[in-house]
Amino acid sequence: METKENLDIKDRISETAFGLFCLKGVKSISMDDIAQHLSMSKKTIYKWYSNKDEIIYASTKNYLHVVERESECFAGDAKNAVEELFSIMGMTRKIMSSIHPAVFHDLQKYHASSWKLWQDHKNKFMLGKIKQNLLRGIEEGLFRKDLDVEVISKLRLAQIEIIFDNRIFPPHEFNLEQVQLAALEHFMLGIATLKGHKLINEYKHITEEE
Repeated sequence: METKENLDIKDRISETAFGLFCLKGVKSISMDDIAQHLSMSKKTIYKWYSNKDEIIYASTKNYLHVVERESECFAGDAKNAVEELFSIMGMTRKIMSSIHPAVFHDLQKYHASSWKLWQDHKNKFMLGKIKQNLLRGIEEGLFRKDLDVEVISKLRLAQIEIIFDNRIFPPHEFNLEQVQLAALEHFMLGIATLKGHKLINEYKHITEEE
């Protein structure tokens, strides 16, 4: 039976490891690096995790839970659908500036179970939030009433995914944070009514002054 103290140790290992992955990518970080950073022996780490893949899975799962909680808070606190999207834009900026681009490539190529967590997060949670935001914006008169919510939500999801395709946006040529923000702005302007466009410009002006 796992005690709170044991869970705290497991969480500390996974959180520390994820921080290292974000700095240098998953493949570049070894179990020795994790142990050294924690001032802990590898033997102690192996007491809680059988291998590096288990640590990657646990840290990815924990991180996605945090992202989902923050997203729910943004939706609940936002005054309207446009403000919600700008809050998401801020979170996107934070994520893209803190996670090494190699992380996504490494997970996809070497760690199938952890990559599946990202895919499930995208195809279930993110898709659901996009649909909710579209319906909210339509109801508020900020997004066009003629939008096909099912189609547009999947297009937005595909837009997010394509940005991580190294063949289209090589990290050494493109700043992925800027690409994500440009894509989100393009998406917002395409779905907005005149009222929505005015509000987007207001929020954009405020964001640019910050």
